[in-house]
Amino acid sequence: MKSRADLQSSRIDFILKELRQAGSATVEALSEKLNVSYTTIRRDLQQLEERGLLRRTHGGASPIEPLFYEAFRLDRSFQDQVGSFADEKRRIGLAASELISAGNTIGLTAGTTTTEVIRCLPTLGGITVVTNTVNVAMELSKRKDVHVFVTGGHLRGDWFSLIGTEAEANMSTVFVDLLFIGVNGIDAHQGLTCINENEVGINRSMVRQAKRRIALADHSKLGVVTKWLICPTSAIDMLITDKGATDKMIAPFLDQKIKVRRV
Repeated sequence: MKSRADLQSSRIDFILKELRQAGSATVEALSEKLNVSYTTIRRDLQQLEERGLLRRTHGGASPIEPLFYEAFRLDRSFQDQVGSFADEKRRIGLAASELISAGNTIGLTAGTTTTEVIRCLPTLGGITVVTNTVNVAMELSKRKDVHVFVTGGHLRGDWFSLIGTEAEANMSTVFVDLLFIGVNGIDAHQGLTCINENEVGINRSMVRQAKRRIALADHSKLGVVTKWLICPTSAIDMLITDKGATDKMIAPFLDQKIKVRRV
């Protein structure tokens, strides 16, 4: 029989997953789905709000919108990046987060899809996040249950990433259990690529330091080759993409014995 703490932990994981999938949740709906009282749900929501994991609303809760992005709210290029295949990226991020276990050290390259992973981080003990992106560190600043290691380096402002020799040197001192790699393109034969040469060095450093490597890419990036090589496809263990990826699109990756998950 599960202890009271285990039952609450299961409820919390369910509530956070519900918020990520639906964008909001009501006390009534959560009470019905979890078969517990309104009082229990309200108490769970209060604790989660105190931990910085959600925002309570009248009759329910919603995810916290990062105030860090306020200065970019009217920036068209930024909004285009965030809005492109947004639902697919959320599903990919959620699926990626389900691979994380208690005590894991995880790495994240810069990007909108990898950012979705940290928004779905499970409430497990001892998770460490290694990142070269300022936005990820800021979004995790209220997660008291997560340790955050930032590489340092020079700030590349158009996507909050820290780059350069200092970032790469600091990354070389850390080993990660799981690395989630965001890409501009991924081709079964040409590998994982990005469009900015300044990102290549730190991304390659992360790949070298990872025990397990998972590429995160919506279907629009499959079969695409951009300018700079991050790593060959043979270096990754899994590809998580969305259901828009056809059998024909994923076949070359399966031929290379890469596990593919469509969500």
